[in-house]
Amino acid sequence: MDILLPVVILTSLATVFAVVIVFVNKKLAVQDDPKVEEILSLLPSANCGVCGKAGCADLARSLVEGKAKIEDCPSCSAQSKAKIAKILGGDIAKFEDTLVICACCGGNACDDKYEYQGYGDCASIELIAGGRKACSNGCIGQGKCNRLCPYDAIQIIDGVAYIDNTEDSKCRQCGICITNCPKKIMKRIPAKAEIYIACSSCYKGKDVRSMCKKGCIACGLCAKICPQSAITMKGNLPIIDYDKCNACGDCLAKCPTKVIRWLKHD
Repeated sequence: MDILLPVVILTSLATVFAVVIVFVNKKLAVQDDPKVEEILSLLPSANCGVCGKAGCADLARSLVEGKAKIEDCPSCSAQSKAKIAKILGGDIAKFEDTLVICACCGGNACDDKYEYQGYGDCASIELIAGGRKACSNGCIGQGKCNRLCPYDAIQIIDGVAYIDNTEDSKCRQCGICITNCPKKIMKRIPAKAEIYIACSSCYKGKDVRSMCKKGCIACGLCAKICPQSAITMKGNLPIIDYDKCNACGDCLAKCPTKVIRWLKHD
């Protein structure tokens, strides 16, 4: 009896406390808006953090609360974004799927300003005289994007980053490489695109020739011969209007440095 009484008392107290905790938990629980779960089901569940939130669930709550924009999630498809916009009562027709490309093809074909020796990635090398490449807009090729990519979708080939955009591509368009590239040469283009400009150089032709064997020499030939007038020159680089481009391939055939490339069968 001396042992049984304390056991009964403790069991009774534990039961009372459990009931109180359950009651208080139900009373004080924050009820999520039903829209949160609906939106969460449309998000990619990547939890990559590119949107600036703790994860997809946090982003879904922030969207409902008006503290985030649908555009904050680069991994979300245009179709899903339109559905989310409809749930939130916004414009459902303004979203377009994109692809990420590395706007550089220099790599080993671009001269080095110095030989880097030591530990570090692209960001570390960028701190020393703007990177080791002679072209200030050239891919450093040290593979920071490759290491950070959660989908193993980026390879370093001949000293330059390459994203495989074929049908079985691993890339989810999360944008982590865009955010972390010190040269800012990871760029988005419309998913409907079939060609792209694999260069980000802002130099004149003669300067490009002196530092890179593959860079755009700003000759403007592509803009002159495009039958759709889909290419214009800006800052010594061709800019493609993808709403006009029909991927005829004339610009690729005439480009002297082959800096204009097929996207999905390069």
